[in-house]
Amino acid sequence: MTDTLILGAVAYDPKVVTIWDGFTRFFEARGLPFDYILYTSYERQVEAHFRGDIHVAWNSPLAWIQADWIARKLGRSATAIAMRDTDRDLASVIVTNTASGIASVGALRGKRVAVGARDSPQATLIPLHHLANAGLEPGRDFEVVPFDVLVGKHGDHIGGERDAARALAAGEVDAACMIDGNHLLFLNERTLPAGSTRILSKTPLYDHCNFTVLDGAPDSLISRFTGLLLAMQYSDAAVRPLLDLEGLKAWLPGRIEGYAELEGAVKRFGTIGEFVSRVVGQCA
Repeated sequence: MTDTLILGAVAYDPKVVTIWDGFTRFFEARGLPFDYILYTSYERQVEAHFRGDIHVAWNSPLAWIQADWIARKLGRSATAIAMRDTDRDLASVIVTNTASGIASVGALRGKRVAVGARDSPQATLIPLHHLANAGLEPGRDFEVVPFDVLVGKHGDHIGGERDAARALAAGEVDAACMIDGNHLLFLNERTLPAGSTRILSKTPLYDHCNFTVLDGAPDSLISRFTGLLLAMQYSDAAVRPLLDLEGLKAWLPGRIEGYAELEGAVKRFGTIGEFVSRVVGQCA
């Protein structure tokens, strides 16, 4: 295993196979032996990472926090080595129907608010944390209406987010939470009719996915992988289709300060404590 870099990724969509088959050819053509393992959920992937089955994990923001917390409790360290340009400085929005008469976050008191999957950072955890910080406690001051599509994918599959938008369009809920990019997508695809929504509030900025490495990973392989990753050029016709599928134009060095909002949310809602404790117990 130490002769080949093994990456873990979550199979949230069939295109994941196309993406990583293509990147495998890219890395191997440049002298880096490379393979990948697909997992059904981020929790499976995080567990595998701590078992030593993979060297690097393509993690959701929630999986990053899981890995970081587990590593700290074990006296180890996790590092975010790289991320997409599109993983930085994102925001989620709380939207309502323009015809509803709801013009402020405070007016959501006693209303129904749709969210995505319960483990979605962008469509559930961060916006609910944002509303709580604004003085509206989920489940007490307003009803949370979840759309739990493919739990374990951490919202990478946007089906729950889209279902929340559909519920808003149908008048079944008073507001819906979604990442701002998907708000535009849902307008463009007419899931939300043009001009039908009002943004009540926008969350603070946050970061999304990263490549996570644990201490003890083979330095030479990780260094070669990181160098090749950061050197990819969108102008390279051979690699551009893969970057398009993965939703970026450039890989950037990893950073962790953009996870503060999500970390605040999981602490507030107790989202990952049981999982972290279980994995720590398995590794102890």
